[in-house]
Amino acid sequence: MKTKTKAVIAGIALSALAAGTVAAQVKYRWIDVDDMPPTKTEKAVLVAPPNVPPALDRSKPARVIVELETTEQKGTLANGVEYTFWTFGGTVPGPMMRVRQGDVVEIRLTNRKDSHLMHSIDLHAVTGPGGGAAVTQVMPGESGAFEWKALNPGLYVYHCATPMIPMHVANGMYGMVLVEPQSGMPRADREYYVMQGEFYTTGRTLTPGEQHFAPDKARDERPEYVVFNGRMGALLDKGALTANTGDLVRLYVGNGGPNLISSFHVIGEIFDRVYSEASLGSEPKRNVQTTLIPAGGAAIVEFRVDMPGRFLLVDHSLSRAMDKGALGALVVTGEGRPGVFKALTPTIANRPSGH
Repeated sequence: MKTKTKAVIAGIALSALAAGTVAAQVKYRWIDVDDMPPTKTEKAVLVAPPNVPPALDRSKPARVIVELETTEQKGTLANGVEYTFWTFGGTVPGPMMRVRQGDVVEIRLTNRKDSHLMHSIDLHAVTGPGGGAAVTQVMPGESGAFEWKALNPGLYVYHCATPMIPMHVANGMYGMVLVEPQSGMPRADREYYVMQGEFYTTGRTLTPGEQHFAPDKARDERPEYVVFNGRMGALLDKGALTANTGDLVRLYVGNGGPNLISSFHVIGEIFDRVYSEASLGSEPKRNVQTTLIPAGGAAIVEFRVDMPGRFLLVDHSLSRAMDKGALGALVVTGEGRPGVFKALTPTIANRPSGH
């Protein structure tokens, strides 16, 4: 009997010890993330893509005010092709937000009064009903607001979540929010914001004139355009990304969808590090050629540029790149790194290649 009693007492003690350990772990997490009240209030820096807000230079959480306006406005989808985009902040994708783990973020969403439809916002970084969409179904001329705690570091998609949701997303209503870990992001020489999206138009690809949304094509997942940053050629020519040889380039890459998976690749480069699915809580993958980005997902890729030249960004489902618009460029200038690359047949090397 005494042996049995001792065993019960030991079991209770071990259970208490385990419970205490778990409680301590939970308490530690909450102290780290939740119990540090913001020491100041600041307005979020929002810039048009492909630009990225500056790195945060603070070590403590803040209350961050984000003011966004939804719009319905005509713009250029491709040369000679016009389309009515639905946007956050007047751009596709919408502006990238940059906050810190532990921040309290206040979203103030206004639906411009000349809109025709209700809009909302669902942020994948939010822990709460609808990611915020449940409390931001705003009519034209209205404003809605909510606040959320940035609990988990990572790069997250946001999008409109007003029925019918695929239509709102396919018309351009998506963007990204970066939640930096408490220790911040490592330094990079160049940071850019690239987001893939699909457009389902009544006319075939490059049919001139004003085009409209084709719900049957969206339902069947047959886009006429698959583009980076809202239109065909947005990241080419004057819109190309730039870097100097030796730079560490970081791309924040998202996929607004609403349907297709992106096979993101930079021709002539290898990703030194890939934070798959934009997870900042684990070690990155290294030496990656192409990374998959699901619809409604993201990835962070980093690589150091050793050679000058024009390096193409593509969805390696190549018909999307060459025929439908998922094509951009990174133009690198400067002296190349000796011994890395050299053309041995100059006559052939001088032929036009499209690269």
